[in-house]
Amino acid sequence: MLLGVNIDHVATLRQQRRDGDPDLVAAAKEVLLGGADGITVHLREDRRHIQDEDVTQLRGVVSRLNLEMAATDEMVEFALGVRPDFVCLVPEKREELTTEGGLDVIRNEGRIEACVDRLQSAGIHVSLFIDPEIPQVQAAQRVGATYVELHTGGYAVEGESRVPLRAIQAAASYAKLLGIRVNAGHGLKLNNVSAIARISEIEELNIGHSIVARALTVGLQQAVREMKLLVSFRG
Repeated sequence: MLLGVNIDHVATLRQQRRDGDPDLVAAAKEVLLGGADGITVHLREDRRHIQDEDVTQLRGVVSRLNLEMAATDEMVEFALGVRPDFVCLVPEKREELTTEGGLDVIRNEGRIEACVDRLQSAGIHVSLFIDPEIPQVQAAQRVGATYVELHTGGYAVEGESRVPLRAIQAAASYAKLLGIRVNAGHGLKLNNVSAIARISEIEELNIGHSIVARALTVGLQQAVREMKLLVSFRG
């Protein structure tokens, strides 16, 4: 299984002073030295952490760049200019602290299909960040997405709203049956990632906040190594 590391929260710290520290490109290089297979960043409409120039600079040094973004004309034009290896279309609300749920592909098929077509025609792989629900997987197939990324936040949260692991397994199995490749992520930590890593249909996990938080204690390379070890063990 591949590990993509989201470095948004390195940029969050930088934006508190806006003096260039910590350096995002240097952080990306540390993450890759720690064993990550790729770098993920989310260019939000309000530019609260990642900036346009960050993506451009990372494109120059990262061989496997995944850009998370909203399904808007502005973001599609930006992606077509930068040409990341992957685009993951995500829902976005200004008032949220982090992405709160999956993209509703069913209600927005026309708009999403147009985005998918433009990006994939330019040779960019497109993933849709969706809740682990069969109807959303079916909608992802209808709009022509290459990948889905299953939202694991509901599994990771504590309490009665917890999404059963079997729902993620079922969505992953069904997506693969339809010929859609499967990634997953959100809320994954050292203490909950192993069960997700054992789902054989999932090819890659994208993890950010918990790795950056752990890095404050042990450093980025070590934090990535620890997560990569758990992600890679599928026994």
